[in-house]
Amino acid sequence: MPLPRLTAPRIDFGALRRELELPTAFPPAAQREADAAAARVPLPDTDLTDVPFVTLDPPGSRDLDQAMCLDRRPGGGFRIRYAIADVTPFVADGGPLHAETWRRGQTIYLPDGTIPLHPASLSEGAASLLPDAVRPAVVWTLDLAADGDLVAARLERARVRSRAQLDYPSAHAALAAGRLADLAAPIALLPEIGELLTARAVARGAVTLPLPDQDVESDGDGWRLVLRPPLPIEEHNAQISLLTGMAAAGIMLEAGTGLLRTMPAPQPAAVARLRAAARALGVWWPPGAAVGDVTAGVDPAQPRGAAFLDHAAELLRGARYTAFAGEPPAETGHGGVGAPYAHVTAPLRRLADRYATEVCLAVTAGREVPTAIVEALPRLPEVMAGTDRTAGAAARAAVDLTEAVLLQHRLGAEFDVAVLDADPGSATRAPRGTVALDEPAVIARCVGAPPVGERVRVRLVTADPASRQVLFRYPADAPAEGPAGAPAEGPAGAPTEGPAGAPAGTA
Repeated sequence: MPLPRLTAPRIDFGALRRELELPTAFPPAAQREADAAAARVPLPDTDLTDVPFVTLDPPGSRDLDQAMCLDRRPGGGFRIRYAIADVTPFVADGGPLHAETWRRGQTIYLPDGTIPLHPASLSEGAASLLPDAVRPAVVWTLDLAADGDLVAARLERARVRSRAQLDYPSAHAALAAGRLADLAAPIALLPEIGELLTARAVARGAVTLPLPDQDVESDGDGWRLVLRPPLPIEEHNAQISLLTGMAAAGIMLEAGTGLLRTMPAPQPAAVARLRAAARALGVWWPPGAAVGDVTAGVDPAQPRGAAFLDHAAELLRGARYTAFAGEPPAETGHGGVGAPYAHVTAPLRRLADRYATEVCLAVTAGREVPTAIVEALPRLPEVMAGTDRTAGAAARAAVDLTEAVLLQHRLGAEFDVAVLDADPGSATRAPRGTVALDEPAVIARCVGAPPVGERVRVRLVTADPASRQVLFRYPADAPAEGPAGAPAEGPAGAPTEGPAGAPAGTA
């Protein structure tokens, strides 16, 4: 029997905007500049409007960064044409819009709306790759051998026209029914290419975590929490973006100038701890298998699988931007991707992508990288680190607030939960764990020492919207005194970055 769906009405996410000091409207001068640029869409001379590009994004998206067209190459292999929204022509260097995008850094997502990097007249209008509209784009052409090896990569500015705006659920349904080619022939090869690239990623040591996203979504007059597992079509789409980011990193490293997204490789001690967790949870780790081989085969819908992946997330920490000019940096790799990698596929939503793309365009055209771009590169890591922290705080706070509102009237109630993690505590610290409810889809702290990877019964002892705290007690019949009265200790988890490193489609 399905669990009843819980909805929380009247949540004021505006309070989070004020607390995090998120910007509201764009400054008038920046808005005027954006509107004027939108009225005169600058189109490149190169015309690729005959290429049947299509976009693939979450339902209802309007800020469409990417469109693709996939073909087979004569003699074997594949050709990927990947159009990325071209923002640079709309933003005058040194103008008020330029300054405001540096202040914002990236688009921040909240359940009741976004705080966009660019005004809607650009991000959801003149610069977005909306269907049946001619748009400026940076088009990557990536040629793959039959085994998925990248044999050639080039990029150029061109005008393009998307034929259709597809969303993940409809594309997933078409794929499951064997009708993806009927829905959109330009991406009919996406599952084949995606699986090929995924296999290569695992072989080079990439780590993919198939963890569901914990989202707050509108539900009539209220809000509800959902756990949204990644669909196979999303994973295939992410591989195209990852491939482009690796190609961009290679171009910049060869030139000695650029901006990478780096992450330390998993440390041997951390991998050893994960192996121990696999043994304790009964997760099979075949001899000689890499971390990515194991995580890719784990079912996050099962308590033990979810607990194992929660442990595996500890391997993906420390992502940052690394700028360089003159010679490559000491650290070039991305531990989640298993290769050097750069962000270049989401310029409508991320400031860094625009600058990395400009480097790649100059290098491949045999031109000097513009001085303004070179001078901006060393400032970007700090700006992006700050806005990454803000985006993570906003996302976590929205979920924490919704969890507390959904559960505030159920204090003292008992719940069946899956145990994701546990800390036995010490003489000065009470034992605690992290548990996950099925409905509502809450992930929260638990005082006590529940067995990891098992389903147990817990009691709700705190649900406070003001502090955005939720706390359970294990066992459910434990007395309220002592350790069970300890306060919750912040959010149930810290953000990690896997191969995509961002919301679907924005890697």
